This record gives sequence, C-alpha cells and structure tokens, in this order.
Amino acid sequence: MAYRILIVDDEPALQSMVNEILTQAGYETDAALTCAQALERFHAAAPDAVLLDVMLPDGDGFSLFGKLHAIGDVPVLFLSARDEDAARLRGLGLGADDYITKPFLPQELLLRLRAVLRRVYREEANTARLGDMEIDWGKGTVRRNGRETALTAKEFALLKKLWEARGNIVTVDALCAALWDGPLVGYENTLMVHIRRLREKVEADPSHPQFLLTVRGLGYRLKREETP
Repeated sequence: MAYRILIVDDEPALQSMVNEILTQAGYETDAALTCAQALERFHAAAPDAVLLDVMLPDGDGFSLFGKLHAIGDVPVLFLSARDEDAARLRGLGLGADDYITKPFLPQELLLRLRAVLRRVYREEANTARLGDMEIDWGKGTVRRNGRETALTAKEFALLKKLWEARGNIVTVDALCAALWDGPLVGYENTLMVHIRRLREKVEADPSHPQFLLTVRGLGYRLKREETP
C-alpha cells in the first residue's frame, strides 16, 4: 500500500527535502505551508499520516493538531526545531504519535514514520488508496464516501493487475492472460466490458475516467497520482 503523507511546514526547502525522502521510499505526498492550507488539504487528500511543524505563519501546530484530530483520527508526527522538553511533552501529551526534532537524518524520519504506520495500520495493511477511494484487497471491495461496493472476481483480478503496474501501460494481451486461461483470441471485446464495469465502480465519472485510462492501440494504464 502506498501511504499518503501530508507535510505541513512553512519552509519550502525542508518541505521539498522531506517530499523527496518520502517519494523515494515509495510514499505519496501532499503539502501545505500554513494551517489554513493544511486543513484544506486534509479534507481534500485524506492523508494516512501528517508530518506537522510546530511553528506556522498563521498559527501553531499544537492548535492545528486538535482541529485535524477532530476531523479524522490519523497519526501525526511533529517536526520541530523546538527541542525543549516542555514542547515535546506538550505534543505527545496532546496525543501525537511522535515528536522529531530538526535537523534529523532521512533514515531516522523513515524509521520513525514506518514504526507509527505499522502500529496504527497493522489491521489495514491489505488496503490501498486511489484518489478518494479505498480498495480493500482482503474483502474485494472499493469504498468511496462511506459507500462500499463489491468487486466481481474478474474486476478484482483486473484491478490487481493494473495496480501492480500502476503508472505503466498493461497490454490487452497481458490483461486477458490475467483474466483467462488458454488462447486469448476473441477476448478483447469481453475485456472492454469488464473495463467499463470496473470504471463504474472506481471512477467518480466513468465517462471521463481520471485513473483507469485507455492507451489506444496498446492497452490500459492505472494512473499514478502526481506528487506536489
């Protein structure tokens, strides 16, 4: 699963550095420079965790933590240049999952983030996120806005194959091979039917797909969301 991490920090250079560290480690990221932007991105991106600076231009991270926590219970790790015991204890006392003092080593950040994610999501390791939709591989369902929809066996196999190659083209032949055994001649039209039905479950507007894209003459591609 590619966890989405919201980085809230008013230092563009540090934000860029953290973004590079996380994306190279396989995470998806979103970013905000202020408390107001953080609240907006938290609503829009539905992150799996937040890296939160204490000092922000329009408020402080401690107050913002309470607002984020009221919206959704996701893990928060404070990133701060303030290493006073009082600040650290205040952050942890509010319920933050960790408090990391700047400057920090990239590997330290990754290890501590991974530890928090393993602890918090240990029962949800078989899920993935596509836009505002959550895929539950264990249950074979997709969920958007609280509504859960079951995938058929063929839709599940199709989505799994596309997910494993996310960002890359998967040829018609390769998709047919993932869905059917034996000779693949004549399955192209049936594949198109399954693609259409899968889009009805994973796309907000199946007529104008944003994720499950057709690559004419070749096959299909599941879009990998761009990082900021």
